[in-house]
Amino acid sequence: MKKLFATLVAAATLTFAAFGLTACGEKSIDDHPYTIRVGASHTPHAEILAIVKEDLAVYGYTLEVEEFDDYITPNTALEEGEIDANYFQHTPYLNTFNAEHKTHLSAVDKIHYEPFGVYGKGVTQAEYEGTKTGRTILIPNDGSNLARALYLLQDEEYITLKSTTFTESLTTEDIEDSKGNTVKAVEAQTVAAQLEEAAAGTIAVINGNYALQAGLKSENALAFENAEGEAAQTYANIIAVKKGNENHPKIKALLAVLKTQKVIDFINKTYKGAVLPVFTVE
Repeated sequence: MKKLFATLVAAATLTFAAFGLTACGEKSIDDHPYTIRVGASHTPHAEILAIVKEDLAVYGYTLEVEEFDDYITPNTALEEGEIDANYFQHTPYLNTFNAEHKTHLSAVDKIHYEPFGVYGKGVTQAEYEGTKTGRTILIPNDGSNLARALYLLQDEEYITLKSTTFTESLTTEDIEDSKGNTVKAVEAQTVAAQLEEAAAGTIAVINGNYALQAGLKSENALAFENAEGEAAQTYANIIAVKKGNENHPKIKALLAVLKTQKVIDFINKTYKGAVLPVFTVE
């Protein structure tokens, strides 16, 4: 570790010397050479980052975590140089965001996977499996998460889609047969709250982090995405940076402390299947 620390500090010093002088008003990752600023959702991302703060200090860096409660501002903050990296999203969402907002962000590495869960308002497991029509269904409306929710509902036989070919641009307009259900796409961060206020019998597809923040327990989910399938890699949550910073010493140090057995153990013990590590320790 000491050898890696010396290498990273030396590289950071050289990088700062080479690029520290930026155009007036332009923000750079090298403006604060000994601090790593990361934007994150509170649960589980900021919680995971909190346990590696001391490990980053060994590399000579202070970790500052800025928490966000939506899926837009952590990317705009990264694009504008307000933060050095963010940790809240998966690659399909990042790609969609770049295309829609003309941003220049890059996925660096995968850390964990949050299976989408289906939760109900006063719905038992037997009722969920036995009555698959006439329900109001709430789903996230943002980018590829909407498509992901629709495919889960199709797998659960609550809807039928027009095409079997996966596409991240899927919308509710691509539902061929709603089977008597009403599918409502709403802001991802509001799904859990809207389910709480909904009529009995309503179900909702909820992002893992928002389910955790709302106090929903994984053992109470009516269904989950298949954690053994392609989704675990496709929708793994990533560390993202502004393009050009992928190999910056700060980012290498951040990944070095995140991709450890310590983090694997923390995730497995804390989230009990609602969050799953997707990396292995060599």
